[in-house]
Amino acid sequence: MRIPGHIGIIPDGNRRWALERGLPKEMGYAKGLDPGLELFTLCKDLGVRELTYYGFTMDNTKRPSIQTRAFTKACVMAVQLLAMQDAELLVVGNTDSPMFPEELLKFTRRTTFGRGGIRVNFLVNYGWEWDLSSLMGNKKPIELKKHLKSSDISRVDLIIRWGSRRRLSGFLPVQSIYSDFYVIDDYWPEFKPEHLYSALQWYDKQDITLGG
Repeated sequence: MRIPGHIGIIPDGNRRWALERGLPKEMGYAKGLDPGLELFTLCKDLGVRELTYYGFTMDNTKRPSIQTRAFTKACVMAVQLLAMQDAELLVVGNTDSPMFPEELLKFTRRTTFGRGGIRVNFLVNYGWEWDLSSLMGNKKPIELKKHLKSSDISRVDLIIRWGSRRRLSGFLPVQSIYSDFYVIDDYWPEFKPEHLYSALQWYDKQDITLGG
């Protein structure tokens, strides 16, 4: 089976998962921590070279404060868990905003933990407009990527989204331009390894041409 070099993860459906169980919406975010770590381990063992998690966006911070506190806390805990693994970790997001958690500032430069190996990116307080803001006035397309705020993140081969929504929601617009996009109907807290394996089996059958 052909393994994508870089997989993007959109872990959606946390709030809907909570509501269906009679819980407040904010209770769903912490349920995504174990799936995130399990997915990391599976991808590392499969030989995936790079993995990007979509934590929360600048638009997400418009939600009620009880929810923003909950998903911010979950993202901080997720990054801290990943920092205990063998990984080259980077957090990307708008650090000038008060919504960016101070606990994650030290991760905004790629840092090797343990034996390193797989590159792991975590988008926190990320916005596509923020990411592209440094491109204004640049006239040479071949140089555009190096001016991105997310310039240290490579092109994404496969994006997997949980929670049935069929949209990118602003996920790395430059790096995802030729990404294959796979949707899983189950919510992110319902993650199981079969979700990943089904996505990889589907990806293996795609015709990868990059426009050629």
